[in-house]
Amino acid sequence: MNDPLFPVNDPRIRGEDRLAALKDLERENPGMVKKTGEINNHIHTIYSFSPYTPCMAALKARNAGLEAAGSVDHDSIAAAEEMIAACAVLNIGGCVGFEVRASFKTGPDGKPGPFAGRKLNNPDSAGLVYMTVQGIPRPAIPLVRDFLKPLQEERIRRTRAMTDSANGLFREAGLPCLDFEEDILNRSKAAEGGGITERHLLAAMAEKLIQTDGKGPGLAEKLKTRFGLEPSPKIAGLLGEGANPHYLFDLIGVLKSGLLRRIFIQPGEKECIPAEKVTEFARSIGAIPAYAYLGDVGESPTGDKQAEKFEDAYIEELFDELARRGYQAVTYMPPRNTREQLLRLQRLCGERGFMEISGVDINSSRQSFNCPEVLLSEFRHLTDTTWALIAHERLASVNPHLGLFSQANPLAAKPLEERLARYAAEGRALDLRRPEESAADIGARLMKH
Repeated sequence: MNDPLFPVNDPRIRGEDRLAALKDLERENPGMVKKTGEINNHIHTIYSFSPYTPCMAALKARNAGLEAAGSVDHDSIAAAEEMIAACAVLNIGGCVGFEVRASFKTGPDGKPGPFAGRKLNNPDSAGLVYMTVQGIPRPAIPLVRDFLKPLQEERIRRTRAMTDSANGLFREAGLPCLDFEEDILNRSKAAEGGGITERHLLAAMAEKLIQTDGKGPGLAEKLKTRFGLEPSPKIAGLLGEGANPHYLFDLIGVLKSGLLRRIFIQPGEKECIPAEKVTEFARSIGAIPAYAYLGDVGESPTGDKQAEKFEDAYIEELFDELARRGYQAVTYMPPRNTREQLLRLQRLCGERGFMEISGVDINSSRQSFNCPEVLLSEFRHLTDTTWALIAHERLASVNPHLGLFSQANPLAAKPLEERLARYAAEGRALDLRRPEESAADIGARLMKH
């Protein structure tokens, strides 16, 4: 595929090339998409694992009717500049962040913490959590790159070791082995500051299986005979369709849910640093550290998580711990949880003074960019907090005192609910085609408040 908006493995195609193509596309066919009012702050890009460049992610979001979109990549901020610029070209709100795994294993005294042996929101590891850092001011992006670099290096080392384990399984099954550099590292965007994830390894395994067995019903049978994997009837049916455009991602989902645990190596403390170190860094650059709520899982919307219980049984104790560790927000995905789970979550956020941030993690071509749940009355406030997040990011980019949680903010004495309402209004008032110039005008007015 030669369109530079798409993720081709050509190092000559950079973000500026994709932005130029996007501007040409918008100039020739100006988008007249009816906006739905929906938002999504958690879209993965090619800089972690996703079929979408930042430009294409923004375009898919706009074409789905979204009013705002945000990139959040694992261990990477490499999508940020392109995502911000792409959203401006498309006249939608844009925001950026990153996602990491952090440790709750020890407390401030260095002794085991209350969650050291418990699973929280991480299906693979007890005592380790997924968290996001949202609303990163643009001048802080280079600092984020430096902060993430050693974590990326540790994850590459661990993924290389997991590749050796995967090759052990492949040898037993009589399959050709993977080459880490060629099949995994080179298919990632690590050379451009992107992160490596388990999905890169699983994608390489999936492609090797497709090369060996081809697409179709025979592949599902081979998964059973070689690895003891039995996809659900629905997924087996999808794998039986050779023309299935999402074939690779469907197969990755099967491997993630059934095979990953056999090759998974637990990350160490150099890769998953204490959560308070991440929250301290986030707050030091004027960004917002957020715990990523998972909750007890029934059917996974992405098809790669098994039904399992997570943090719901001790969520109040967990929220106390989040406050102690410096979190300022909780991010969650309305399609993933029940109404009862989320209403309880909202109550706890209100009691603890946490901002609520919504987004659905997009990392597969099969997923829809739409999230109509945010338009329901009980979740409608999440569109307001998205605009508040956008205003925070743009205003803090022109003046660090205007960060939503800055003690120097002229609204700092106001309750969080009032600050969020004011920032949501300011976010909606931004000129989205020139958001930072527009933010400078709004910021000057706020500082006179």
